[in-house]
Amino acid sequence: MSTSFFTQASERYAALGVDVEAVLATLAATPISLHCWQGDDVGGFEKPGAGLSGGGIQATGNYPGKARSIAELRADLEQAARLIPGRKRLNLHALYADLGGKKVERSEYDVTHFQSWIDWCKAQGWGMDFNPSFFSHPLANDGFTLSSADAGIRDYWIAHGVACRRIAAAAGRQLGSRAVTNVWIPDGYKDTPFDRKGPRERLASALDKVFAEKIDEAHNVDAVEAKLFGIGSESYVVGSHEFYLGYAVTRKKWLCLDAGHFHPTETLADKISSVLQYVPGLLLHVSRGVRWDSDHVVILDDPTKAVMEEVVRGGFLPRTAIGLDFFDASINRIAAWTIGTRSAQKSLLLALLEPAKKLRETEAAGDHTSRLVWQEEAKTLPFGEVWDEFCRRQNAPVGAAWLGEVKAYEKAVLSVRR
Repeated sequence: MSTSFFTQASERYAALGVDVEAVLATLAATPISLHCWQGDDVGGFEKPGAGLSGGGIQATGNYPGKARSIAELRADLEQAARLIPGRKRLNLHALYADLGGKKVERSEYDVTHFQSWIDWCKAQGWGMDFNPSFFSHPLANDGFTLSSADAGIRDYWIAHGVACRRIAAAAGRQLGSRAVTNVWIPDGYKDTPFDRKGPRERLASALDKVFAEKIDEAHNVDAVEAKLFGIGSESYVVGSHEFYLGYAVTRKKWLCLDAGHFHPTETLADKISSVLQYVPGLLLHVSRGVRWDSDHVVILDDPTKAVMEEVVRGGFLPRTAIGLDFFDASINRIAAWTIGTRSAQKSLLLALLEPAKKLRETEAAGDHTSRLVWQEEAKTLPFGEVWDEFCRRQNAPVGAAWLGEVKAYEKAVLSVRR
């Protein structure tokens, strides 16, 4: 019966010029990068049991069962992956280094501290993306890292950035899948500063040093990420959107657009076709801000759908990397991964299923009446049947069937971590 429903859905899409099989092939080939920090509330494993220090990042909630070790985090990621269709990647932050209980400065990290993660990704058949961690560290306590007025602090974080690019390139080379290294820093002022220029001059200079070493883009590309405000940087953020857009354009870096990092009245989707006129690539951090950058779990909402529509309509998928960036400690963390990733994939599927040819033709002909008609008709096409078929083909649970597996895992594994 399910196959019959899918056949009928395919026929309805075909009548509007949509090749459903080609859509499913594209969706299956498009990876989503799962962020490790959802599994342990952005704690990392540099100092097990230690609290966060410096940098303005926090998860809210105390749902039981968070990962307390690298082994537990990997087990949770594997469980989530079984419930998510399609290709996956790992999005890893540097503070998740496998240090074997030793104290190692972030400025001295090298690939040996992440080799076990690379090996794990290889076993999963995943690629790996990477993030320097310019937060949760004593040298971020005053709110400044790469833009610090203290040259010693700047040099420390520059060395960390250099090390992270080398680690990411090694991962990309070993896994045969290019890594994206994303640079986000928490630098800024809680209250209004007098000097806005100085920190930005220092940041530009520091970034140039971080990126000075030429790395084969077959193994790694660099992205820079802006933010409107953060905890402790409510009035002034050094790395603003305008700063990083200019930096990415002039230095030919990828630009990261995070769905939670702009004013609530801004439309992230509207930025995509503009920035990709000038930067080589786009990193999407798919998140959901509620009133502020609160990193709620991604759902199938209008902003997420609009972002995916712009990527597909512009033919930008080959120049776009899609990663998740939320951390909700108020619900089951594996469910959060599953809901967020599947919602991002559903948004992409809806974009791929648009009757693009018909919409382009009516718009080009100036027939805006017909354009509006087909835009509205597309909203009620049987998308759900296509999604269910994708899950079946990818050996992932259909519908909400995955929830039972999460509950069973919580009872058998997570509850023991209390």
